[in-house]
Amino acid sequence: MACVSDKCWELFPEKLSMSTLQETENGGEPKLMSIKFPFEKVFPVYAMGLSKPDTDSVANSGHDPIWDAVREEAKLEAEKEPILSSFLYASILAHDCLERALGFVLANRLQNPTLLATQLMDIFTDVMMHDRGIQQSIRRDLQAFIDRDPACLSYSSALLYLKGYHSLQSYRVAHALWKQGRKVLALALQSRISEVFGVDIHPAAKIGDSILLDHGTGVVIGETAVIGNRVSLMHGVTLGGTGKEIGDRHPKVGNGALLGACVTILGNIKIGEGAMIAAGSLVLKQVPPHR
Repeated sequence: MACVSDKCWELFPEKLSMSTLQETENGGEPKLMSIKFPFEKVFPVYAMGLSKPDTDSVANSGHDPIWDAVREEAKLEAEKEPILSSFLYASILAHDCLERALGFVLANRLQNPTLLATQLMDIFTDVMMHDRGIQQSIRRDLQAFIDRDPACLSYSSALLYLKGYHSLQSYRVAHALWKQGRKVLALALQSRISEVFGVDIHPAAKIGDSILLDHGTGVVIGETAVIGNRVSLMHGVTLGGTGKEIGDRHPKVGNGALLGACVTILGNIKIGEGAMIAAGSLVLKQVPPHR
């Protein structure tokens, strides 16, 4: 395939690994301390969503530390678990960039007898390789999982195993197709994403970056919903309509908000920046910002 790199595996540079960990530790702790939420003891990690992400677009820097970390983690895991070495090579080490590796992973998760993995990979790769916004978002989302999900062990584990991340990036491709006017294909992807991951996001919905979609199961996001940057959504969140409106009828969620498990927000209402909605809440009115 065109996405396969001819480069041989290289040993992991220990210095890079240490500096990556140091950046995470040094960058993560001040962020947490700088945000003073009244419920920080209840949401000690997820509330970090208000912090500005350190990860910037690779296109701006020419260097991709996240992809470097993913590859080196995969090499180490292949050494520790030889039974997974073929899987890790095919999914990560055979590719020359994060976009192609992610396209491979998503295509193999979403394939079926009529949507072949090769076809899906061509679609995912073509969209991601030509959309700098998506290139930035897939990295910032990956960093969000590392920063705000205590169960996320590494960049590579999020890329390979977390369906919240998979469903979010699949949505991003479907959204790009929707904007290109390829709405039938976008809806076909939405249907398949819902079937495989249990996450139903309309391709016309607008979602920012640095998003944490924790677990993902049961999340429903309607057509005219808008989600800002650095938002955390737990499982079972619904951003829906009341059934009494047409047109712009879904919620607008501000930057840095936290939506707890099984939160239901209905109607064209605003959830303010930094707001935290407790698990199981039914929200029918605007929620003011929390700074």
